[in-house]
Amino acid sequence: MKEYIRKYILLRRHNFQVSVKKAKRSKMCYAFLAPYALIFTLFYILPVVTSIFFSFTYYNILESPRFIGLQNYISLILEDEIFLTGVKNTFLIAVITGPLGYIASFLFAWLINELPRWIRTIAVIVFYAPSIAGNVFVIFSIFFRGDAYGYVNAFLMDVGIIDAPILWLIDPKYMLNICMIVILWMSLGQGFLSFVAGLQGVDRSQYEAGYMDGVKNRWQELWYITLPNMKPMLMFGAVMAITQAFGVCDVTMALCGYPSTDYAGRTVVTHLFDYGYSRFEMGYASAIATLLFLVMILCNKAIQSLLRRVGT
Repeated sequence: MKEYIRKYILLRRHNFQVSVKKAKRSKMCYAFLAPYALIFTLFYILPVVTSIFFSFTYYNILESPRFIGLQNYISLILEDEIFLTGVKNTFLIAVITGPLGYIASFLFAWLINELPRWIRTIAVIVFYAPSIAGNVFVIFSIFFRGDAYGYVNAFLMDVGIIDAPILWLIDPKYMLNICMIVILWMSLGQGFLSFVAGLQGVDRSQYEAGYMDGVKNRWQELWYITLPNMKPMLMFGAVMAITQAFGVCDVTMALCGYPSTDYAGRTVVTHLFDYGYSRFEMGYASAIATLLFLVMILCNKAIQSLLRRVGT
């Protein structure tokens, strides 16, 4: 056992020395990368590390942070019922809108890729528009107004389906479903654009080679040729879908109010916003952010393992 440990240490030391020599030979490359690495560290890595540190403290901005161990996490999981409601709503949104938006984005991109170029350009603009339209989703508050002047209520009353207006964005039975419709509409943009770019980059000669090797239909062509060539775009679309699904906040706050009725529109990020920006309990908010960060990392790892099997 000791001999095995000694060999392992010697091997690691040798690998470290080789890495140092390679770094010295490539020092100009690292010099060019240094500005980006510095900015990335200051604005991405450092805030994450700081948030993890504050999650173990009681910190209200006015006083110095006071270390309290795991108390924030214990309170979140065992005592905070509103947080558990937010977790349930967030996972419902992520499980429904994430895969649906991801699959719909790819299918639309795949279908549009077969269209003539000028039609494809118009279709890409139409599908990408929701992602760059800012807070245009508030127009849905007009469609789902709770009186007879809302478009949905007016239509349903005209056709005789309902007799009185429905409070779509106030009634807890409906508000989360409405929000998921809006989120799904907004999720077709960035992933869709990357899929279009990926489809355009597939070498057409590979399809000819595939048919010679036994590819018989479009589905086999998709699985064995198209998807393996698009793995970076598929990964990018998956990351964006996860980030958007777990980061829902603005839509529910704008449509359902803040706070929403019976917290039916509460999400994890809304709960974080409440404690971080309304109550200034930064330690508690940092604990929420840390848990969300860990869940998103686990989801990314799971999706990466699934994407490795594409084309096998």
